[in-house]
Amino acid sequence: MNYSEKSSSFDRHRPMKQADMHCRVSVPQSKLERLPSVPSSESVDEREERLFKSLDYGNHGYVLTSDLQRALTNIGLAPNDRRLSESMGALTAFLKQAQLSEEEDTSRHIPRGPFIDAVRSNIVLIERALQGRMVIPDFRTFCDEVDALYERTKLNRQGAPADYIPQLNLGEPDVDRFAMALCTVDGQQHATGDYEHRFTVQSASKPVNYCMALAEHGPEFVHEYIGQEPSGSSFNELTLNKQNKPHNPMINAGALMSSSLIGLSGRTSGAGQEDPRAWAGERFAHVMQTWRALCGQEEPTFSTSVYLSERETADRNHALAYFMREKRAFPSEACLHDVLDFYIQCCSIEVTAQMMSVVAGTLANGGVCPVTGERVFSSEIVRHCLSMMSSCGMYDYSGEFAFKVGLPAKSSVSGVVMVVIPNVMGLCTWSPRLDEIGNSARGLEFCQRLVDTYNFHNFDSLTGLSGKRDPRMDPIHQRALSVNEMILAASKGDLGAIQDQLKRGSDLQCKDYDLRTPLHLAAAENQLNVVGFFIERQRLDPESVNLNARDRWGGTPLDDAYLQSHAEMIELLEQAGAVRGDARERTLAQRNTHPALVTSDPLKTGELIWAASRGNLTAISKLVAQGVSLEAADYDLRTAMHLAAAEGETGVLRYLLAHGATVNARDRWGSTPLDEAIRHNAVDAAELLRAKCETVTCQADE
Repeated sequence: MNYSEKSSSFDRHRPMKQADMHCRVSVPQSKLERLPSVPSSESVDEREERLFKSLDYGNHGYVLTSDLQRALTNIGLAPNDRRLSESMGALTAFLKQAQLSEEEDTSRHIPRGPFIDAVRSNIVLIERALQGRMVIPDFRTFCDEVDALYERTKLNRQGAPADYIPQLNLGEPDVDRFAMALCTVDGQQHATGDYEHRFTVQSASKPVNYCMALAEHGPEFVHEYIGQEPSGSSFNELTLNKQNKPHNPMINAGALMSSSLIGLSGRTSGAGQEDPRAWAGERFAHVMQTWRALCGQEEPTFSTSVYLSERETADRNHALAYFMREKRAFPSEACLHDVLDFYIQCCSIEVTAQMMSVVAGTLANGGVCPVTGERVFSSEIVRHCLSMMSSCGMYDYSGEFAFKVGLPAKSSVSGVVMVVIPNVMGLCTWSPRLDEIGNSARGLEFCQRLVDTYNFHNFDSLTGLSGKRDPRMDPIHQRALSVNEMILAASKGDLGAIQDQLKRGSDLQCKDYDLRTPLHLAAAENQLNVVGFFIERQRLDPESVNLNARDRWGGTPLDDAYLQSHAEMIELLEQAGAVRGDARERTLAQRNTHPALVTSDPLKTGELIWAASRGNLTAISKLVAQGVSLEAADYDLRTAMHLAAAEGETGVLRYLLAHGATVNARDRWGSTPLDEAIRHNAVDAAELLRAKCETVTCQADE
């Protein structure tokens, strides 16, 4: 179940499919004229116009509310996101005013002026969302993949709940509950499983208490009382370091010390007289306010039963506290019994996995809550906290977790694992089944699966092009980056760039959407140095280069050399054993009849054409919002229209045609989109293009 499903007004985030484009019904002009006339309060600028255009799929002059809602939920923004409240409120007010009757149902259509007026209130966030510039750009795919990891991990039934605190010794069915939730630094949220079930935070309170102590006193004062090293012993061991301090704030002794520092300066009233009753209540209220801010203003609760149960069984914590008092480790103002009671209170705070993921997301975002924009802790405080979590946050498994997972994390005996991926997202898993060390068995497995799949480990950036995926890059962008840059370098004769790409793990035999390889383009553009390099590589390793790779039309690199009449290139390739393919009849006679627009941003152009070839309207909409021209062409003068026609993607063709993309642009070989539809037997696409060609000069080379 997705967190965004909590509101029925928003669809579950999913990519826009081709069928969605077909079911749109145009609103008659007479009905549009009856909508309230709400003129834009200011002139429309180009950026605002692009946002409207990206969602006006049929170029009708209006946006469907369902399309806007789907775009926002696809990118991971919750329907009640506080950062969108002004824009959503303005749209709601307009739709209420615009509603005519149930039969006409025009309330779902937002004309240009009202749309732009509404989005202006939250323009920065909405623009980033519609342009796909969030930290996880293809959030829908990422969530599906993470859900698959969750389902595989759910099969793990190892471990048992904690039994030394009676209220945590859960029975059926609670013992098998499992939740996973995440929140990115951009406020994208997703959750699955028992993500609304509340549990006590227990040791997951330690990072928060440490941050609060730092915020109140500063790191120099705090670390007069708490060390910064792993203890090398159990988390509740009766031991201190050589300076008689707790080793770090993530073990029980250190957490007790952090608790003693919170509210220390306010222990005495303004009159100088102790008032422990008022002080204790105010201190815990301050803690709850901090948790509320960390959770994005969601309300944490308090479990009285767990608190009472834990207080009755806290013998080891009492022993630690008395041991530290014996060693004079506490500040002189601290009261041992207040410290113990307060620490157990903090452990008994209740949250959900979704709320805890926002806490982790706040730490990942340098102390600023992603869903409210409120700064809770300074970035310096968060840096100190994450350092401690990295080395000491997972009980006696901390070193191995740092080695295998490589992320700051904190676990607790309630089954929580809170993970921070700095500058990306916070993650929370909750499952009460614990291993022998006291960590959630499912939580550890999920974290391992996550870093095995994605390059989230702190040192994955050193591995170059590994088998892991980077969800911070859109898949289409990744494809364009890895393939188009290599092909572009070959077409321009940039041998140095090709060699650099090889060192990073790129493939000399990579292919674009037309199955064109770097060698095809090097031959077409007469780049003798590049072709010579490819031939030498093929001589040394026959598997590394295919001199006779065939493109969409059956053409080989040698065909390209013949087509362009590059005599020296033809000789070079034939001496190396290259042969001709099936593209001998192609000509360049009509190449410049209707040239396409060659843009200055080949990477974005490549993304657009890749998206068109895959029928991905969601990706195309994002690129339009970014300002990418729909008539942009690649190194072969191929456009999005060419590839949509060749692949029979009629939904994409309708979008391109509605927005005025040139229907008769010709590629390197003089072919139009209609030629491509006919050549590849895309009947519906050809029919659609022929209908358009009746209004413009357009002819297929049949």
